[in-house]
Order: sequence, then structure tokens, then C-alpha cells
Amino acid sequence: MPDIIHLLPEYLANQIAAGEVVQRPASVVKELLENAVDAQSTTIQLIVKEAGKQLIQVVDNGLGMSETDARMCFERHATSKIKSTEDLFRIRTMGFRGEAMASIAAVAQVELKTKTRASDTGTKLVIEGSEFISQEPVAVPDGTSVCVKNLFFNVPARRNFLKSNPVEMRHILDEFMHLALAHPEIAFSLYQNEIEIFQLPPGKLSQRIVNLFGNNYREQLATCEEITPFLKIKGYIGKPEFAKKSRGEQFFFVNERYIRSSYLNHAVQTAYEGLLPKDSHPFYVLFLEIAPESIDINVHPTKTEIKFEDEKTVYAILRAAIKQSLGVHNIAPSLDFEGDVNFAPLRPVAHSFDENKFEKAANFENFIRENSTPAQAIPINPVKSKGNGHQDWQKVFEPLTQNSREFTREPDEHQLTEFDFLSNFSKLSNQEPSGKKALQVHQKYIMVQVKSGIMLVDQQAAQERILYEQYTASLLKNSGGSQALLFPQAVQLSPGDYDLLQQLAGEFNALGFVFSEFGKHTIVLNGIPADVPARDEKALLEELLEQYKNNQQELTLSKKENLARAIAKRVSSRFTGKLTDLEMNALVDKLFACQMPNYTPSGQKTLVMMELGQLQHFFLKN
Repeated sequence: MPDIIHLLPEYLANQIAAGEVVQRPASVVKELLENAVDAQSTTIQLIVKEAGKQLIQVVDNGLGMSETDARMCFERHATSKIKSTEDLFRIRTMGFRGEAMASIAAVAQVELKTKTRASDTGTKLVIEGSEFISQEPVAVPDGTSVCVKNLFFNVPARRNFLKSNPVEMRHILDEFMHLALAHPEIAFSLYQNEIEIFQLPPGKLSQRIVNLFGNNYREQLATCEEITPFLKIKGYIGKPEFAKKSRGEQFFFVNERYIRSSYLNHAVQTAYEGLLPKDSHPFYVLFLEIAPESIDINVHPTKTEIKFEDEKTVYAILRAAIKQSLGVHNIAPSLDFEGDVNFAPLRPVAHSFDENKFEKAANFENFIRENSTPAQAIPINPVKSKGNGHQDWQKVFEPLTQNSREFTREPDEHQLTEFDFLSNFSKLSNQEPSGKKALQVHQKYIMVQVKSGIMLVDQQAAQERILYEQYTASLLKNSGGSQALLFPQAVQLSPGDYDLLQQLAGEFNALGFVFSEFGKHTIVLNGIPADVPARDEKALLEELLEQYKNNQQELTLSKKENLARAIAKRVSSRFTGKLTDLEMNALVDKLFACQMPNYTPSGQKTLVMMELGQLQHFFLKN
């Protein structure tokens, strides 16, 4: 039998390796930016066209490379970062595997220009599909410029699997932000299709966060810092009231390298326990500095996963540091053990009310003087009228003295006994002898009597189902009604959210949103859908974009389906509170007019039926 095992050609081996390192244009951006940082650059420029499919160019003013190094950097496993096995456990640089440049050159057309600070001329090198085309001297400034054109030009199947330009550009933005946050001392700039997206000057971390995410982040940052012999933590966390529904703005850096860790994220969530609304996630940018020999970053070629030698200690220190930061900034409630526990009696907020003062008031001016403190006195110039003015004023106050005790208050549902509950239900039945009898429970559920027993309706889930089908129809017909805002609102968005909003502009207009551009990453919101309660419209738009991104991470949906689900979920959360009998009956009628009344779009139940037999079983009746 002849020998059948043989070595693969170098170009084929490079293409196979490229599948691990170069998954999409954002992978190329990550590798090139990390190389620029390792080259001790102070200014880094990123230029992309067609979301990186046509062009990715990174220009830096770093150390540059010699003629030999420029050729050698495209060889597999060629690197300047490590030399021995021991160096693997002392890694301080971004790159070290020596695979990136060879993998990129295997699936793209690459042009490299570089010059060291000590050289008079630089080197220009052109490679296409791992094949060297040319190398020649050239006059260039100090540093390196790497130009990657027509990514996956020789692997059509890989190119066809790339997502749309907006999706790929969001991935590029993510990688750019990771490096820009990790190195605020370096000036970064980003250009997309010859349009400036970012121009970030060097500065402090807090300034870099504000420049990246917007001025509204300035007020929500709280400093977090902890220094121990084992671990140093520094960075910023967000205040609980600014928590969002998506996890998009959470950043961990270990030795200035961006990582993903669900274990460390759990430590952060635990520290915020009791402070966050349900299903909300805090903002944080946290830097962990630890001895390189106690971690392993050589887990995956992307180097975003990491193994800690003692992860339990890291977890405990991180959780304690965040809890301390929340306490220092008076975000978390704390007890003062040094204070006097013998509290003084509470003083009444207002003076006691004396009904006789109404009778004594000769006119409105005297009444104000007698019932005001000197600081609250209001100068009043009463209009003089003919006749007996004193008697006229007394007639005004007569109903107040007679009916002052007749005001009633709504009962507190949490303090109602079972007898009060039954009496309220009997009153409801007497008031509405005809039609469905409905009762609202804790302003969350609606109990309706049906022939077979009792139906319990989740008020918010029912609204979500109704709104979802309504918005789906509006998106299909492009005919959503809009209500104009009395005071248009300027909304500043993060670059990713702004790009997403531009991508979905047509769908937003079909729903009833009316907005226009108003500066960099800013819009003016002029109108919202007609049936949405008009309050805090800015928060509604931000929550809607977050919910859309959340859905994108969990499900594969069309744009219209995703948006209909997102707006139905966010708007339904605003329809809470007490409902009248008419509103409850209308809600149930609208729910059963839906195509799928039993479930929300995400699969949550909207109603539960309890048959008469089940009710009798509760009371042990045969």
C-alpha cells in the first residue's frame, strides 16, 4: 500500500489557520490594532470601507520594522514577543502567537509600508494569498501602515457567509472600542467610507469613556479601586439607576487585554444585588492587574478567554471592591454605627389644620396672613368690588367647612383583609349587573368569571400580545400613526446605537417615530407612535434599541419581527396601574381578538384558566 500521509502546502496550511484567527473583518481590525499598540505607538488611525470587506487600513507612528522583519512577519509562528517557554508565563504584550499576519495574508491582498526611526527609507511589501508579489524601498513616515484589501477574495464561500455591512461594522466598532478603552493614553481615530466616526485624543479613562459613549455617561460613573498584593482593580462602574436591559456596555480588562468572563460578571451582578431593577445590567469598565504567571491567556487564538490560577480569590476581591465603591458613593444603603440610636421624635411636616380659621377669616387677604409663615407671606392686592365683599368671601369658604370630612381615600391593596376583598367584589358585581365581571388583583392581574370557572389574565403580557400584532400590521402596511411632541427632545446615542437607528430608520418611521439628525450621533425626536403614553420619550427610544439588540443576541429574526417584538415589550411595561371596569373588559376583548391570544411573542403565558372542578378541589369538595 503506498504512503498516503503528506505535509500540506504552506498556502493551504495558512488558509486553514486563517479560519481560526480571521473569522470576519473585525478579526483583522483586532489583530492590526493590537500590533500597533505593541509597537509603542502614540497615534493609531483605522480606516475601513464597506465594513472592512473592501479595505481595512491601520496606520501608526510606532517603532516600525526593518526590511528583514517586514518580510519575516508574514511567516507562520514568527513573532518578536516571546523567545522561550518561560516567556509564555510572563506575557505583557497583546500578541505573541505569530499567526495573525500570516493568516491575514493568506485570505486577502496585503500592502505593508514600514520604517524604523533610525532608517532613512522604509520598505513596501505586497502579498496576495500568501504569495509575495513585490518588495521595494519607499519614502514613508516613521511607523507602520498595513492595508488589507478584498478580504476572502480567494475563499468565496467565506465571503458569502459574511453578514450585512451594518452588522459587520458594529463588530468592528466593538473591537475598536476595546482597544481605545484599554489604552486611553493613545490617540485613536476611526474613518468609515471617508467619514470620521471617532477622533479620540489621549487623556484619562473617564474622558475616553465620555468621548466613546456620550456626555450623558459623565454623571453615572462611580470610581472603583482596590489594591491588594494579589490583585489590583481600577476603573469605573455605573450607578444602578442607569442600568440597562442589555449587557453590551460591560468591559473587563486583565493586564490591559479585553476578556469575556461570565464568572467575573456574576461577581459584579452579585455586588449590585438588591440595587438593580429586574433583568437589568450595570455599566462597568474594570481593569484587573495580576501577575502574568498566575493566568493563562493561551486558551483560544482570539485571546478573549482566560484562565485564573485562583479564580475564587479574584471573584471575592472584585465583588468586595464593587460593594465598597457603591457604599463610598452613597449608592448602597449603609448603617452608621457611630450615630446616636436614640432617635428624636418626628416632627409633623405641616401645622395642624384648624377648621375654625375659615370662619374667622374676614377676607382672603387676612386668611393668607393667618395661615402663612413670614417667609411664605404673599403680597396680595385684592380687587375692590361694590357691595359687601366680606359676605361674598365667607360664602366661598362655607362648602369647605361643611365638607372637609367627606373626602375618601382609595384603600391600600396590601392592607385589605379577605372580608374587604369580598365586599369590594360584591360592590363590583352590584355596579355592573350585565356583561363580564372583572376584578383587578394587585394592579397586575385581571380575574374574569367565565362559564367553566375563572380566567386569570396577566395584564402586561396581554398588552404585549395586543401591541405586537398591532405593530406587526403597521410595519407591513407602513401606516403607523404618530403623535407630535410638544417639546422635541434631543437624544445623544452611542455610535453603535446611532448606526443601528440609521439602519432601522424606515421601520421606525413606519411605527410612528419621527426624528431627524442633529449633530454627531445625535437626533431630535419630534414624534412617537400614537398609542404610546407620552412620557420620557428619550428613555423609550433607548430601551427600544436595547431590546432590539437583546433579541438579536438570543434569536435569529427579521428586522420587522425583531422591532415589533422589541417595541411591544417596552411599551407594554408602561401600561401598568389601576384599570377601570371598562378598560379591563376592553383589554380582554382585544386579547381574544388576537391571532394567538394565549402567549406573548416570546412564549410567556398571557392567561390561565381555572375550571370549576379545580376550584372545588381546593376546598376538598367532591
